[in-house]
Amino acid sequence: MKNLLVLLVFAPTFLFSQELKIKNSRGGLFSLGTRTTLSAFNGHDNESPGFGVGGQFRVQFAGRVNSDWFFDYITSDIDDVATRTDYHIGWSVLYYLTEQPATRLRPYLAAGHCFDYTVLQDNINITNRKERFSSAVQAGAGVHFNLTPRLDLSFVTQYMLHLGNELHADVHDGQLEFHQEERTSFEGHLLFHLSINYKIADLW
Repeated sequence: MKNLLVLLVFAPTFLFSQELKIKNSRGGLFSLGTRTTLSAFNGHDNESPGFGVGGQFRVQFAGRVNSDWFFDYITSDIDDVATRTDYHIGWSVLYYLTEQPATRLRPYLAAGHCFDYTVLQDNINITNRKERFSSAVQAGAGVHFNLTPRLDLSFVTQYMLHLGNELHADVHDGQLEFHQEERTSFEGHLLFHLSINYKIADLW
């Protein structure tokens, strides 16, 4: 039992200290990570900044080209009477601005696409709600802080532009009302992501 407890305590140290075996090039590296998200604004003045959590994995295609495949869950308040929830699932292509992968800092540009499911819900009457499925594109820039050859802390800022109908909430004469405008909207989020990622293996 004592040996088992020692193994559980020191297992993360053993894992992070293992050497990363590169087969041919850095193409094929597979990483897993978790991330937190801040949405600075959601397109309407009565919505507070959103906060969320999510997960991602990376598949690197070449020495300077990587990809993020992610899921985010983000919530924000609407005038303290309703809640907005956004679910994002999508991908981004990362292009590194430096060629050397072993540097402590490695900046990159990112662009991609995602699918978005948005729910607006009354905080008191949970049956009063409005939902929307839409698509979005995002672009921005970020940087990896390489803590070890296998572990990095990453920060990225990007703007996500929704390509769908506009969904918003208003209070009229004390009554909360949800509206969906049947027209294309350029509503979006300014997003900040902080993630920690671990390189699992070189797949090819």
